[in-house]
Order: sequence, then structure tokens, then C-alpha cells
Amino acid sequence: MYGLECDVTDFAAVDRAFAAAEARHGPVEVLVANAGITADMLLMQMDEAEFVRVVDTNLMGAYWVARRAVGPMVLMRRGRMIFMSSVSGLSGAAGQANYAASKAGLVGLARSLARELGGSGITVNVVAPGYVRTDMTERLTDRRREELMGQIALRRVAEPRGSPTR
Repeated sequence: MYGLECDVTDFAAVDRAFAAAEARHGPVEVLVANAGITADMLLMQMDEAEFVRVVDTNLMGAYWVARRAVGPMVLMRRGRMIFMSSVSGLSGAAGQANYAASKAGLVGLARSLARELGGSGITVNVVAPGYVRTDMTERLTDRRREELMGQIALRRVAEPRGSPTR
């Protein structure tokens, strides 16, 4: 197992992580942009710093890793990029203006990159999972969990398997 720590909001850190991975394994062929945070609160209570912090991690972080991965992929004429969005990015959610906006932005980013890079043999997809039991969703209130369960047809929560945090 090989892992690297990386602050996706800092392009220099992203570049260092890619350089280390490339030194060990060669060019990155598959990118999964999965960094994400929340800072849920109503817009009238949210300060600019919390909005920007979520967008910087969730959307700008995906931009930075895609930006770093794309050059070698184009040279190889192959690659895969996968962006992890959320159903909140598709439908919105009260108290999640920052999170929903950042996850909706990933949909637009992925669609645009798919058109831009498809001719180079690079596929770009976005996945928008619903409620998945993670450290982030464990912080939800019981009321919010009940609301989310009411929107799920199968009335069950997805469980991560093989996750490093579990």
C-alpha cells in the first residue's frame, strides 16, 4: 500500500504529491477527485470564509488535481478522471449552499473536461452518490438523517467497503 498526504487547496502540495507518485509509479493514468468537506449552515449565518473554504476544497481542489494530471494524460493519449459530486449538487439542500454549489460545479467541470479531452483518449465522469455513511455524514443531526432517509427509495444508507477511514 502506498499513500501520500496532500492539501488539494494548495497547487504546490498537489504538484509535490503528483511528482512523488510519478517517481514511484510513472504517470498518473486514473485520477479520482474525492476530497470533500462540509460546513453546513443557513446562508444568513454563513460567513464568506466558510463558503470559500468549502468551495476551495471541493471544487478548486478538483481543478488543481485535474490540472496537474491532464498534461501527462494528453501525452499518453489515455487517462481516466472521476469526480465525486453529490446528490446535493444536483438538487440542492437547505443549509448547504456552499457544499451544493461546489458539488454542482464538479458536474460542470467534468462535462466540460469530457468534451475538451475526449479526443485525446481521456474519459471524464462525475459520480453523484446519495447518503453514504462516512465520518462526514456521521456528524449530521438525527433530524437531518431522517430527512435524507425519507428521500431514499430503498430507505437504506450506502456503506463504504475497504475505506481507509473505516
